[in-house]
Amino acid sequence: MTGQDVEKGLALLREHLLSGGGEDSFLDRLVRGVSAHREEIDRLIEGHSEHWRLERMPPVDRNILRIAAFELLYCEEVPPRVSVNEAVELAKRFGSEDSPAFVNGILDRIMTEVSKTRAVGGK
Repeated sequence: MTGQDVEKGLALLREHLLSGGGEDSFLDRLVRGVSAHREEIDRLIEGHSEHWRLERMPPVDRNILRIAAFELLYCEEVPPRVSVNEAVELAKRFGSEDSPAFVNGILDRIMTEVSKTRAVGGK
């Protein structure tokens, strides 16, 4: 959200918000993964959002969508419904009144596409 370098952002997060300041491998994987695959993830989100360009989305919603889309695409150990439910909970807590339904709708469409792709043997 801040446009900072990924590694600097992770270091600041550890320093100021995480107790103990140690590494969290899943957190690191999410942050680095979203950064590395951002163009692909952004195209996927835009392709499944009706009448919304990414830059018009509220920043909180956009970044919740990015994290959940990364999980759906690259974290096969996380059940897809868990990724969607956690994203909706984040949207309830940090987004606007409309955020949970917005996030759920887009992620449901992405989840359906990803599930179909995996069912036919693709990634």
